[in-house]
Amino acid sequence: MNTIRRSGLAAASLLAVLSGCASAPKAPPTPPASTAAAPAAAPAQAPAHPADHAPAPAATPAQAAAGAQAAAASAHHHHEVAGAGKITIPAGALFTEADVRFMQGMIAHHAQAIHMSRLAAARGANPRLVRFAQKIDLSQAGEITQMQEWLRANGQFAPDTSSWRGMTMHGMLTAEEIARLEAARGPTFDRLFLEYMIRHHEGALKMVADLFATPRAGQDVDVSVLANDVESTQTAEIGLMRQMLTEM
Repeated sequence: MNTIRRSGLAAASLLAVLSGCASAPKAPPTPPASTAAAPAAAPAQAPAHPADHAPAPAATPAQAAAGAQAAAASAHHHHEVAGAGKITIPAGALFTEADVRFMQGMIAHHAQAIHMSRLAAARGANPRLVRFAQKIDLSQAGEITQMQEWLRANGQFAPDTSSWRGMTMHGMLTAEEIARLEAARGPTFDRLFLEYMIRHHEGALKMVADLFATPRAGQDVDVSVLANDVESTQTAEIGLMRQMLTEM
């Protein structure tokens, strides 16, 4: 495009010169060599094309909403539980697909934490850590029941506590890491449990953050209360586990 413009300008300049030569009187004789030559005129510059500096058009509200929904779908993709199938939201419902995915995913997430916690008593863990693990077991088992009841009441698939096997979500342990924890004993188990459970809890906090970052999600009262309980409880437990690690 720049080459075409330059060619056009050059042609126009040449035409103007030729026209001027045809109509103008003869030029006077060339002055002596000692006379200073007049400075050459600066070449004309083409005006900037409006498209070269025009700002990108702002996204319409519909485009912005579509982008937010796509981002939300990507954020919650890893929450999909085997057997859940397609989610259908009834007309007029306050909850969203993101809420359903969150509840289904958190059931599986909690179930793995419970499995980890129930290893402590049989692995020679420190009595303090055993009591802490039992607290996780009881509190998260109660939350699983709440989430399953909410899903069933709203006509959605409710996973069972075996749903964590073979899943990958924020903070969850791989099969190899579970095997390593199961094989550990005594202080080695204590340290490994704390390190893994801190990461596991941080994953749950990320799931809560993803939920509340999703447009229209987290407005259902039950979903909001449970998500906030997960955030406050597990944030406190992370602090306690870090303290236990420093005291080992």
